[in-house]
Amino acid sequence: MPNYYTDHPEIEFHLNHPLMRRIVELKERNYTDKDKFEDAPINFEDAIENYKRMLEITGDITANIIEPNSESVDLEGPHLENGRMVYASKTMENIKATRQAGLWGVSMPRQYNGLNIPITIFSMMSEMVATADAGFQNIWSLQSCIDTLYEFGSEEQKQKYIPRISAGETMSMDLTEPDAGSDLQRVMLKATQDEDGTWRLNGVKRFITNGDSDIHLVLARSEAGTKDGRGLSMFIYDKRDGGVTVRHIENKLGIHGSPTCELVYKNAKAELCGDRRLGLIKYVMSLMNGARLGITAQSVGLAQEAYTQAIEYANARVQFGKKIAMFPAVYDMLSRMKAKLDAGRAILYQTSRYVDIYKTLEDISRERKLTPEERKEMKTYSRLADALTPLSKGMVSEYANQCAYDCISVHGGSGFIMEYKCQRLYRDVRIFSIYEGTTQLQVVAAMRYITNGTYLNIINEMLPEETSDEMKDCKERIGKCIKLYEEAIAKIKATDNQEVHDFLGRRLYNMTGDIVMSLLLINDASKAPELYGKSARVYTKLAEEEIAGHAAFIQSFTVNDLENWRLISETDI
Repeated sequence: MPNYYTDHPEIEFHLNHPLMRRIVELKERNYTDKDKFEDAPINFEDAIENYKRMLEITGDITANIIEPNSESVDLEGPHLENGRMVYASKTMENIKATRQAGLWGVSMPRQYNGLNIPITIFSMMSEMVATADAGFQNIWSLQSCIDTLYEFGSEEQKQKYIPRISAGETMSMDLTEPDAGSDLQRVMLKATQDEDGTWRLNGVKRFITNGDSDIHLVLARSEAGTKDGRGLSMFIYDKRDGGVTVRHIENKLGIHGSPTCELVYKNAKAELCGDRRLGLIKYVMSLMNGARLGITAQSVGLAQEAYTQAIEYANARVQFGKKIAMFPAVYDMLSRMKAKLDAGRAILYQTSRYVDIYKTLEDISRERKLTPEERKEMKTYSRLADALTPLSKGMVSEYANQCAYDCISVHGGSGFIMEYKCQRLYRDVRIFSIYEGTTQLQVVAAMRYITNGTYLNIINEMLPEETSDEMKDCKERIGKCIKLYEEAIAKIKATDNQEVHDFLGRRLYNMTGDIVMSLLLINDASKAPELYGKSARVYTKLAEEEIAGHAAFIQSFTVNDLENWRLISETDI
């Protein structure tokens, strides 16, 4: 029987990263749970074995239940009944299977019936779920919203809601509205208080993934008369309390199993989560960073399936007397897909590890005072995670789109036929570079780290890492690319024109991703050449090609060139 964990040794490779020991020590508080909980590990090796067992269970369920159900879910989708969303029948089977396997609330501490697993392991599970069905990954991975409630909610709220998620209840984050998509400062859903202090929500939310979930985190305007983000707070809405109906389920291009709802709040009872006025400024940023890491895992999972489908077809399809996998035009596409898949996986798990360390230290800081060394460690990994999150979400979601596109190309005319899975992957993947912040917004988020030197510092810290003899030439070539990158940054910073900065930002962003992922992949290939050697060489070549092109474009660009791109003048708008 297939298993999406054991069949892909690239996932287990990341369990062996040196940072995993530090992550486990922090997460397990030096294994103090072993005396209170029977399933708690007694040491690092025991924890890793626990993770492997959980990953094997996830690999089994995803390969043998969720994936076989995926076509039926795509065809049926959710539907609306009397103001309620009803999942596709096979989606309910998926939820039941994952509940029975204990795959809900897994990141939560054991005192709330969670499994206390690190974010890195959750990302591995999320990748496998997405390999099986990207739409179901949305439903399942939204359990990570509970991390925000755990971080900012009261102890009473934690005791009330977290065990329900651990038992398999679903979650959603209700942020966007008809007039507030990427610009969340314009959210107008009204939050008011009764005389007894009870909060009530009134208004409309749109494009809410898994919108008829059991427990919602809702962004609403709590401060009357305000119009910006400082008037927004975060609320918890419990479906059991009523007051919210589903007005519409969107008919989407892809991810059909994931219901995208328009919700109507009518005097719905809610609880304030955390402090007033920090809903957008603090809590949504926490939610969004977690969601963006989840989309990175979703992108890696779908890219894995696109590559699997493409290479299986290329090895089976014979033309002109030989397998099409033997034609240069085809194996060029296949090698690019594999290189981007491996590079995407490298930055996904590097980012996850950084998030694990700083988030766990933050959690510990609420229990006791951190040592100066721990505070420094938390600050370091927080900076690294904040920088890599927009880079990984944007780059890897774009790679997943390219892999799905190439998967259809490898299939030729068959790829355009609905009976082949690649068309569904192509439809599903298109949203990845749009929701939870478009790639353009990831560029905006990353630009300050480009211009203030954060990424260059990260790159320079990675350069001295030990490299195998077989990979040294790749690192030398990337070293030359770094010089082009530095010159491009200097050229743009010297241009005192914000429009030029914004226009050229995407090119600098891609150069940054190319270099960072090349170095990560070279490092992986130095440790496991049998897994990553070819991908590292291919990806380095691709990076060189793109960086040289972007560098030439930036160096020759002038302010006057903007007129050639302004196809519509302001007077025409």
